Amino acid sequence: MTPAAHAAPLTAVIDGIFRALADPTRRDVVERLTAKQASMSELAAPYRMALPSFLEHMKVLEGCGLVRSRKVGRVRTYQLETERLKLAEDWLGRQRTLWEQRLDRLDSYLLSMKEETPE
Repeated sequence: MTPAAHAAPLTAVIDGIFRALADPTRRDVVERLTAKQASMSELAAPYRMALPSFLEHMKVLEGCGLVRSRKVGRVRTYQLETERLKLAEDWLGRQRTLWEQRLDRLDSYLLSMKEETPE
């Protein structure tokens, strides 16, 4: 598989993660799941929305791989998939490094221009 072919599926995964995290309810759920796994009813309790609406949020999170669920009896429990969250973190880290390098080059360029300019 070529690097470009490998990057395309990874890009789609990261796109899905950021789409899921674009919603404040889903970000809050992810944050709450960092502390401990929780049932659907525990996760839904703080929100003023119908359970089917909340379930749609959970489907988005599960669909992009940020959470995983299991059902025991009538209780569905969710837990965070930290590896998927790490993909987004790694992407953000690469972007930060890239922009820090660009800003460092700009800073060096501006300092050299200042040194060349007579006062």
